[in-house]
Amino acid sequence: MNNIPSVFWLVPAASVVALGMAWYFFKTMMKSDEGTPRMKEIAEYVRKGAMAYLKQQYKVVLIVFIILAIVFSFMAYVLNVQNPWVPFAFLTGGLFSGLAGFFGMKTATYASGRTANAARKGLDAGLRIAFRSGAVMGLVVVGLGLLDIAIWFVVLNAFYEGESMALITITTTMLTFGMGASTQALFARVGGGIYTKAADVGADIVGKVEADIPEDDPRNPATIADNVGDNVGDVAGMGADLYESYCGSILSTAALGATAFALNPEMQLKAVIAPMIIAAVGIFLSLIGIFLVRTKEGASMKDLLRSLSLGTNVSAVLIAIATFAILYLLGIENWLGVSFSVISGLVAGVIIGQATEYYTSHSYKPTQKIAEAGQTGSATVIIKGIGTGMISTCIPVLTIGVAIMLSYMFANGFDLSMSAESISHGLYGIGVAAVGMLSTLGITLATDAYGPIADNAGGNAEMSELGEEIRHRTDALDALGNTTAATGKGFAIGSAALTALALLASYVEEVKIAMARVAESGHQFIDAAGNVFNPATATMPDFMNFFQVTLMNPKVLVGAFIGAMAAFLFCGLTMEAVGRAAQKMVEEVRRQFRTIKGILEGKATPDYGRCVEISTQAAQHEMIIPSVLAIIIPIVVGILLGVAGVLGLLVGGLAAGFTLAVFMANAGGSWDNAKKMVEEGNFGGKGSFSHKATIVGDTVGDPFKDTSGPSLNILIKLMSMVSIVMAGLTVAFM
Repeated sequence: MNNIPSVFWLVPAASVVALGMAWYFFKTMMKSDEGTPRMKEIAEYVRKGAMAYLKQQYKVVLIVFIILAIVFSFMAYVLNVQNPWVPFAFLTGGLFSGLAGFFGMKTATYASGRTANAARKGLDAGLRIAFRSGAVMGLVVVGLGLLDIAIWFVVLNAFYEGESMALITITTTMLTFGMGASTQALFARVGGGIYTKAADVGADIVGKVEADIPEDDPRNPATIADNVGDNVGDVAGMGADLYESYCGSILSTAALGATAFALNPEMQLKAVIAPMIIAAVGIFLSLIGIFLVRTKEGASMKDLLRSLSLGTNVSAVLIAIATFAILYLLGIENWLGVSFSVISGLVAGVIIGQATEYYTSHSYKPTQKIAEAGQTGSATVIIKGIGTGMISTCIPVLTIGVAIMLSYMFANGFDLSMSAESISHGLYGIGVAAVGMLSTLGITLATDAYGPIADNAGGNAEMSELGEEIRHRTDALDALGNTTAATGKGFAIGSAALTALALLASYVEEVKIAMARVAESGHQFIDAAGNVFNPATATMPDFMNFFQVTLMNPKVLVGAFIGAMAAFLFCGLTMEAVGRAAQKMVEEVRRQFRTIKGILEGKATPDYGRCVEISTQAAQHEMIIPSVLAIIIPIVVGILLGVAGVLGLLVGGLAAGFTLAVFMANAGGSWDNAKKMVEEGNFGGKGSFSHKATIVGDTVGDPFKDTSGPSLNILIKLMSMVSIVMAGLTVAFM
């Protein structure tokens, strides 16, 4: 503990501040009036449904975690191919990820009714409650993330202090709690996504298209399940997802820093704690941005977007300035270049967010054109939406490409010699860029979690029959929420790409440690030339040569093909799961309309509980196979194709998964907002031919943007995390 610099304690301090402010925002929201007895009743329906689902999901996840913890314990204590801390790190990662989702969702289910009630007073009051309740999710994620990192760093430092490779061992061990977070996040995302979209598609097809009743109408039996789904998918799922991205970016960068400066112990420690300090300062600057978000009555969509952009952009500018000061004061080697690497990540995040907004908001032409296509039917809406989604991948992919190159070159002083030192420093720059992109997650996640709160507020207003003016305000907040949710998904996918690339390099470091462990037992590694290979002194280029990681190696190519295939297989499985669950929901809603007399006249109450039950059972059953496949594929590839095959798998999965995720998220978002545009009175308005055509587009886009697309960024990172944790097993089969 003596070697930990005093500045490190800013990390746990920042986490405590974040959690304290989250508690303050929660308590402030709870003091607000929840509205009429009918509004309270509807909010309670949603709250109970969400908590019941989460309880069932956590039971399934607990079984998976116990099985995996036993496997890791066997590998660590019996086979000796893994660090003995891994089982414990894995379990804490899953626990904190689950807590982040739980606290965020609990807040959201209490906030939606209060947001609807606040909207009766004005748009600003509704925005403030919804946004600051969303901020609870953002602050809980960063607070728990940094708290977990700080505790593990202190504990492991106490055990490994004084050893020759202490910081490398500590950082690579800490990386493994990312697998726990990734596993929990995937179950939350896939399960929540299946739940919400089964209910949403069922409610839309039967309610809006067949029965011609409004969205969130209390006569629709699936409407409560739909509102529950917004919370379990978009709040709990997104919280667990970005918790993993946040921790993964910090930990992979710390591991790369430990390697890059291995020959300079003083600089090595500074490089390890630098990403933690940047993230800690980012918490304070996110809070400034959160307090800046406000609007005026009668604000247009662009005004609302501008008010949210003010908060996020001010936080981004402040962290950009602070980064230079942090790295300068820490005395990081080439601090100026590394600072510009952070700026590369920040700017990339802003560009991806703006591009997503352009392609998904109905304030801009792409979505307006999709709404216009509704005049000729649902087929043209779907064709136009798919085309828009595909085109929308260009800017994010090129942006990430430029960010990777710039962050790499800034950090290594524009050294393209591909020497061991230039590669390690360049990779550290890429990791720091991912940290930069996620440094203001406290506010960027707040804008995302705001979306489902506003959506539920609109549902509450409709079911409580608050009147046209109130519904108009909640519709404005909801449409803004659709765009911020799409922007948040783009941001999550972009950060996943940079984090996964940093994890790729961390995987090689984990292989190095696994090989060194085997070498200590007397085993020798022989390279292709017949020479003895010493993993303890080998550099990154040495490992690439030893494992023959080139495009001419069929193992690499086969691995890349499997990685690309895994992304499409995963999407196919989750899309089909939503389809099967939605079919059951459609049949149930039709049955209730047919057998419960007086529902459509508003004289009888639908059986909301049955629809909630259908979504819950379908999600629990359908989420298992896709999630387990994501864990099994890297293990099998590692055993059959070795390290070269795994590296190919991760690269193929990253390239295909990133592009596919952007396409699906943006296509789905644009379909959703095209429908919203028609509902505002354009192209015939509600109930028109165009409206029904855009509803079909929206129902196709639902699993795109809320199930398959967002789950892909977790898949990318989970395959990397599994590969890292299983590196010892892969080496054992060499």
